[in-house]
Amino acid sequence: MEPPGEKPGETGGLRITPQLLKSRTGEFALESILLLKLRGLGLADLGCLGECLGLEWLDLSGNALTQLGPLASLHQLAVLNVSNNRLTGLEPLAACENLQSLNAAGNLLATPGQLQCLAGLQCLEYLRLRDPLARLSNPLCTSPSYWATVRELLPGLKVIDGERVTGHGSELYQLCRDLDSSLRPSSSPGPRATEAQPWVEPGYWESWPSRSSSILEEACRQFQDTLQECRDLDRQASDSLAQAEQALSPAGTTSSFVF
Repeated sequence: MEPPGEKPGETGGLRITPQLLKSRTGEFALESILLLKLRGLGLADLGCLGECLGLEWLDLSGNALTQLGPLASLHQLAVLNVSNNRLTGLEPLAACENLQSLNAAGNLLATPGQLQCLAGLQCLEYLRLRDPLARLSNPLCTSPSYWATVRELLPGLKVIDGERVTGHGSELYQLCRDLDSSLRPSSSPGPRATEAQPWVEPGYWESWPSRSSSILEEACRQFQDTLQECRDLDRQASDSLAQAEQALSPAGTTSSFVF
């Protein structure tokens, strides 16, 4: 039996229907939907999703999508997650002029040319094509020149695959990438890398014997005196509280209050 509001798509998956969108969002008019999460529903056909003209945030991750045609009409869309699908192209997104963040990790994008459609998106700053933590990637990410190619093709990006490439903090990520490159074993002939040397002289981290200091000794003595005064005050306060409790006990009288 089919779930309510969903119909089989052309590839055997499910298709988005107005009933599905209304049940998910509670909105009566599709144009009023601003945020939509349709993760992991087995969707293969976007159906009427293109009618959600006001949509700004959309999560379609973990489905069975092979194309994004209906998204071409979503001109207000700013954040899109289509990770873990079966996409071989992103061409419809060229019309999403307000798109700022795109996660397309875990698809079938094989060549940098399939990203050319994103070059005209002036607002696009965040792009993810691989996600090591989720073990998602694309075939094009295996190329040694992947990183440089994406940066050249989309120079307006600030963050690629979660790593900042421009602005504050980008130098740190670049340093890490350079270190990774330098630590990889090289198959090309040539002189071997210089053996790593200690940063400090031998014995630098060994503990040194403490040195006597009259100032330090005086400070310790004053601290001990202050600590003893605190103990005396605490004892006096405890005695006063004990006397008060005894005076307030049923056996006592109002004339026996002694502090």
